Amino acid sequence: MNAATDTTHCDDLAKALEAFREHGPLLERWGTELARRLGSGARLLVAGNGGSAAQAQHLTAELVGRYRDDRPPFSAVALHADTSSTTAIANDYGVQEVFARQTAAHGRPGDVLLLLSTSGASANLLTAADTAHRLGMTVWALTGRAPNPLQLGADDALCVDAPVAATVQELHLVAVHMLCEAFDQAVERGEAGHRAPGTDGKPAADGRPDADGRPGVVGRLVGRARTVGRTPATGAPVAPRKGHA
Repeated sequence: MNAATDTTHCDDLAKALEAFREHGPLLERWGTELARRLGSGARLLVAGNGGSAAQAQHLTAELVGRYRDDRPPFSAVALHADTSSTTAIANDYGVQEVFARQTAAHGRPGDVLLLLSTSGASANLLTAADTAHRLGMTVWALTGRAPNPLQLGADDALCVDAPVAATVQELHLVAVHMLCEAFDQAVERGEAGHRAPGTDGKPAADGRPDADGRPGVVGRLVGRARTVGRTPATGAPVAPRKGHA
């Protein structure tokens, strides 16, 4: 195998990456808009098949967890990851309904559905896009070369100009990371309006203090459990009273 054959994949990727740079402003706009929506209580639903499913789950992990620096979690769901639902829907309604039915279940007006496809022609993604539009959701697409059905059926689309599916998927990962970068920058600028747990005057579910310094629900329960069986004044164990079990 000669050197030219060894580097063909890298050469194709480098060539496609140069053209991909023009999508920077679009990804910045998506990231800013997504931060605004998720920070206001909307959610992101993401779907794809095969390698694109892996990219979808990669994106949701970055938003629910974190991309680079610590920040509040945001609602993002990879629809293929619920294997019980996907297999049940495929069995009962057909593969083309796998994502559409989950979109109908979880999607609300103002939510975003992001669909990833190298071909832009996957029937289950096109059906999900139609369902999302009927619900008043916004549909974004990451696809391969334009024109393609998914691009035409989405509200906005980023189409990677590359002839090989592997190169398209690799640049979709770049898009995911650039989207997360733009999202985090928008959050840092305060455009998300997201409240951290405990800062809305309600107890934090994990026991962290409220904004006024009071312990959260779990913290109060733990503290109460520690004092059960002790006298209020001294903290010493209380002797059991006779006649009681």
